[in-house]
Amino acid sequence: MGEAAELWRGGVNTWECDEMGHMNVRFYVARAGEGLAGLARLLGMPDAFTPHAASTLLVAEQHIRFLREAQAGAPLHMTGGVVAMDETSATVLQVLVHTRTGEPAASFVSTVIHAKPDTGRPFPWPARARAAAEGLMVEPPAFAGPRSIPGGPLAPTASLARAQAFGLACAARGAMRPQDCDVFGRMRTEEFIGRVSDGMAGLLGRVRTVPPAAAGQPIPRVGGAVLEYRLLYLDWPRAGDHLELRSGLSGLEEKTQRLVHWLLDPLTGKAWASAEAVAVNLDLDARKIIPIAPEARTLLQRHLVEGLTI
Repeated sequence: MGEAAELWRGGVNTWECDEMGHMNVRFYVARAGEGLAGLARLLGMPDAFTPHAASTLLVAEQHIRFLREAQAGAPLHMTGGVVAMDETSATVLQVLVHTRTGEPAASFVSTVIHAKPDTGRPFPWPARARAAAEGLMVEPPAFAGPRSIPGGPLAPTASLARAQAFGLACAARGAMRPQDCDVFGRMRTEEFIGRVSDGMAGLLGRVRTVPPAAAGQPIPRVGGAVLEYRLLYLDWPRAGDHLELRSGLSGLEEKTQRLVHWLLDPLTGKAWASAEAVAVNLDLDARKIIPIAPEARTLLQRHLVEGLTI
């Protein structure tokens, strides 16, 4: 195993920060997308994300740990490499780093598919990519491993029919715009997590106020932050395709709440993507997590959706 290669370098723009005062999750995933292009170049595939590409990399799954906030003006860079490679896919590691301190801001462990750009059909890696991967092998650090969301194989359960049966609330609704798509016409990866983020204020606005209210804490500004995500990209909507996000609360612990999100096609009922997230309530002034007291947990139980999974 060698040292991780630098894949991206830059910083946080003010317009990339949300009402929580830190860089929004969609821009973490957008950085990972740029970093993946950087890794493709090191694999001998510099054209992988250009319109004339002979092959590209499709993200099938991502496990993300959000480790430290990144606020406006913070310089960042990304390192990474290849964890494992088989005939048509690879597991890759990317770590977004606070440049001033060297501390990790986020980690991404992703399964990527070597695919035909037009059809998305997997096919074998070229010999040059296999040879280059040998020099890019890395071991994921402990902080990049699953913590509250387990890894391993799973069978996605998302569909519109199941969402209706569970009574899942619609957190967001819309259609893909041309600017939301990559050069091949597919949804960019950050669009899924971005639409989840857009829908959370409406879904969790009242829920977030329960823990401090139940504990009698005078906290004027309550928000939220995500600690961990597992995302499955099941199909790729294109410009004009319709989207409906159905979400629900699937678990509660001492400080965290577990959420499941299904991005669905409201016309066919199929799933575009699904995700599980572990989130916390945040005191936006003290920048501290608000624990879920027993009284609050009792009040929040009514929002739980039993049996809801990714």
